[in-house]
Amino acid sequence: MKHQDAPATANPSSTAPAWAVFVLFLVYTFNFIDRQIIGILAGSIQKDLGLDDEQLGLMGGLAFALFYTGLGIPIAWLADRRNRVVIIAIAVAVWSAFTAVCGLAQNFWQLFAARMGVGVGEAGGVAPSYSLIADYFKPHLRARALAVFSFGIPLGSALGVLFGGLIAAQIDWRAAFIVVGLAGLVLTPLLLFTVKEPPRGRYDPPRANSAPVPLAVVFKSVTRKPSFWLLSFGASCSSIMGYGLIFWAPSFFERSYGLSLVERSWLMATIIFFGGVAGIWLGGFIADKLSSKGKGAYAGVPAVAFALAAPCYAAGVMVTDLRAAFVLFLIPQALSLAWLGPVNVAVQGLAAPAARATVSALFLFINNLIGIGLGTYLMGRISKLLGNIYGEESLRYAILYCTAFYVLAAVLMYFAARRLAKDWHDQPLA
Repeated sequence: MKHQDAPATANPSSTAPAWAVFVLFLVYTFNFIDRQIIGILAGSIQKDLGLDDEQLGLMGGLAFALFYTGLGIPIAWLADRRNRVVIIAIAVAVWSAFTAVCGLAQNFWQLFAARMGVGVGEAGGVAPSYSLIADYFKPHLRARALAVFSFGIPLGSALGVLFGGLIAAQIDWRAAFIVVGLAGLVLTPLLLFTVKEPPRGRYDPPRANSAPVPLAVVFKSVTRKPSFWLLSFGASCSSIMGYGLIFWAPSFFERSYGLSLVERSWLMATIIFFGGVAGIWLGGFIADKLSSKGKGAYAGVPAVAFALAAPCYAAGVMVTDLRAAFVLFLIPQALSLAWLGPVNVAVQGLAAPAARATVSALFLFINNLIGIGLGTYLMGRISKLLGNIYGEESLRYAILYCTAFYVLAAVLMYFAARRLAKDWHDQPLA
């Protein structure tokens, strides 16, 4: 089967890579605005719809993760064979529309279904973008390019928290969903008319496989590599804590510090944005520099970052002074996101050019099903179980217990670093 790449993309202009990564960054920003806005609105939704912490965790995590992870692999398989720009544009339209529909929900199950719809759309956004960026940039620039793309995570998460909180404070939580959902629809024509599909594998060795690869062959090839599993489960452990925290931290600051909706919106937006941008950029930059000494750096840098993040978060969640908590949340926010550029490059490096979207989707399937599906629910479940012991402070201890996942992530990344060079792709898939 031939690729459906447009003929006009054979010689993209020198500005095309920068523009492409910028537009994809905007797309990723809205991806996370729509994904994370629910965290700051959780308290208002909980009161309006009468939900407990366990229900809130299910709606915030599992509802999104079910279709987001399940559809990611077949959509990525399609992206390895068809125009990736068109696929991403359609995905943006779908998830933005369903975000707006969330504002119309009248009960738990309606909101659960709408969040599943958001997951359906977002399933087509990330893996095709990784593949697209890998074909726009030479190998030694990919970690930084993917780091720039990944800035959409802290910016989108921060804007989702900030805009969601401010709109909800002025109007209500329903209006917040509707406004940000409709705003995202603007990105569909921007993608379609300004970003071109680049030739696949143009910066990779000639012997690298550039023909479409059957899904079974991709799966067999990559799952035989121990570093794939170590990277996937290491990232998953960090995501349990990361996604759980970004959902529950606003409620933690409300319950334990008595912050208003507007106050916790500004606090969380500041932590997420400044910590996230610093961590993502430094992680990509340092890994690119150290990779000249060995591919293991792409997992080694995250291992060190996770090992440092765990005690910082543990201290931050237990202090009673808000200023100290702010600093102790800001530092590990940077450390906890330093993995994004390096690990995504490593996952791309395990696959042939024509299989990168599919391999990325396999990685994201594991990472997000565990991270999103379990993290938000697990913290809510633990908080509910501890409610009889700690009362309003139960969420504080739920977060504390979950910092152990960063320790486990550090261990898995350490072993991935030792194996990565051996598993790096330099032969055609067969």
